[in-house]
Amino acid sequence: MNVKALEKTALSVRALSMDAIQKANSGHPGLPLGAAELGAVLYGELLRHDPADPSWADRDRFVLSAGHGSMFLYSLLHLSGYKVSLDDIKNFRQIGSPCAGHPEYGMAPGIETTTGPLGQGIATAVGMAVAEAMLAARFNTAAHKVVDHFTYVLVGDGCLQEGISSEASSFAGHQKLGKLIAFYDSNKITIDGNTDLTFTEDVKKRYEAYGWQVLSGSMYDIEGIAKLTAQAKAETGKPSLIVLTSIIGKGAPTKQNTAGAHGAPLGVDEIAAAKKNLGIEGDFFVAPEALDYFKTKRDEWKKAHDSWKAVFDAWAKANPAKKAEWDAFFSGKSLNAVELPTYSLGDKLATRAASNKALVAEAKAWTNLVGGSADLQGPNAVALADSGVFSPSDRAGRYIYYGIREFAMAAIANGISLHGGLRSFCATFLVFVDYLRPALRLSALMKQPVAYVMTHDSIYVGEDGPTHQPIEHLSSLRVIPNVRVLRPGDAEETAAAWEMTMAQTDGPTVLALTRQNLPVYAKADPDWRETIKTGAYVVKKADGKPDVVVIATGSEVSLALDAAAKAAGKKVQVVSMVSRELFESQPQAVRDAIVPAGVRTVVCEAGVRSGWERWAKVEDIMSIDRFGESGPAEKVAAHLGFTSDALAALIAK
Repeated sequence: MNVKALEKTALSVRALSMDAIQKANSGHPGLPLGAAELGAVLYGELLRHDPADPSWADRDRFVLSAGHGSMFLYSLLHLSGYKVSLDDIKNFRQIGSPCAGHPEYGMAPGIETTTGPLGQGIATAVGMAVAEAMLAARFNTAAHKVVDHFTYVLVGDGCLQEGISSEASSFAGHQKLGKLIAFYDSNKITIDGNTDLTFTEDVKKRYEAYGWQVLSGSMYDIEGIAKLTAQAKAETGKPSLIVLTSIIGKGAPTKQNTAGAHGAPLGVDEIAAAKKNLGIEGDFFVAPEALDYFKTKRDEWKKAHDSWKAVFDAWAKANPAKKAEWDAFFSGKSLNAVELPTYSLGDKLATRAASNKALVAEAKAWTNLVGGSADLQGPNAVALADSGVFSPSDRAGRYIYYGIREFAMAAIANGISLHGGLRSFCATFLVFVDYLRPALRLSALMKQPVAYVMTHDSIYVGEDGPTHQPIEHLSSLRVIPNVRVLRPGDAEETAAAWEMTMAQTDGPTVLALTRQNLPVYAKADPDWRETIKTGAYVVKKADGKPDVVVIATGSEVSLALDAAAKAAGKKVQVVSMVSRELFESQPQAVRDAIVPAGVRTVVCEAGVRSGWERWAKVEDIMSIDRFGESGPAEKVAAHLGFTSDALAALIAK
């Protein structure tokens, strides 16, 4: 190990970070200055990676959970040879620069996930470690290991204070994810000051209680960090937390070890003094020794990558069936044809039950589809028959028992998806989307095709009462950019919704599903299975030009059909709008063919009316703009005036 070169690398990280943040007049210098030695040894000695091929399937993953310290990552990507230029760094936090304020997935090679919302990084890293374990069990043989890498994550005090880190770390310890290694930048400073203000727990004991191996050392002992990491890698039955005592803003003479170094530029005078103390000359300094060191390392990394390729080629030749499956996993295609369930008119079942039939069918075709529920496998109807359960004793199992950890569940699902090779889903009650919303937002921001199975989607939950009856949730999900909300109205539409979900490649899908049984109804559109992909289609066609078009979603489509039959003297067309936002993105001609312009429109949905004003006058929207009640489902609906008679009266107005 070339310690002197690594020290020069750490010096370069400090120099680049100070100057980039000062030039932008915005940023967080504390972490990159305080943890530069870890970055140097991590990117120089510990990571198994190849900057020339950042998508190498068997690379080690590194997640900067403390994403506010983003110049730590950008500096190291630049120094180690990823396509992050010095000009990119000079444009830190500027429009168009890949060096955004916080690491953004897809903006630069080497950024494994979007981080910044504290705690989500470590939870996402847990998902990556799950994916590694699953793929290793699936593809490795006695003769060849083609999946054998580690997931590293750097966390700070803020990450560990957020509740999601507790959820995810508890899960990781229970699952004995031995190839997950977290470095804890323990500097005892947050924005408000010393952590004694708010955070005096014994983190080491906490993580030992989770079932982690806990190790300790100094952030500034390069050889010590390498030894601790080797010790962590040797512990295969536990994830490891390496607590590294550090000084925030190290090198800044008056601001180091203070909150002033955390989240603001150091200032011209402080940087000048720091450079004098550290022996840095000029702006955006990079030590020649660091450049020479990484030039040599890139040759080593290429040899290691080429060695893996040789193993992979031998494995592929010896295991053609596994190779075909690998290609399907990593190309985003199903291995087999999908055979979705079929139904007859009048069949009655809840869309959650129909969803399970479709999910099982999709899982047979997409053999890389994995996921689970937040302790609601039965109520969510997401069991994967004959697919096994992921556990320390069965890494090939595809169903994941997440426990009551909605937020971590969704972030772990993101990590599984980001890792590559697997499609992920997760499930809970729709009302509890509030517990996981920040991770769903990151699914959308990173364009990850995670499927969110959300059941018990309305007041028809019944006796559980207003705490469990979603009212505002559909509307709140529809306003998140790049989230597709699908609310099918019967079993056939549910199968089509799953087909749409698996076809989605650039963002998450939320499936909003019923607890109560619904009948399979006739569809007037003979090509509805294709038309539904626009977001809506005609279920009941009027005889001639309609007097009224009723737009309904989910369980309310059946309600609308009943009401249309009662609306004597009116020519009523009923439209199932399975995805409002998808339909609203269609060309005008498509929209007009389903919801004709100039015809009175009535909307029926068991939730708030927000957003439906585009489609109908307020007085023509049958909605629920208050919290629900506890009681049998049909009695709750009647109490709230949500009946086919009430809708028929509205149509007849």
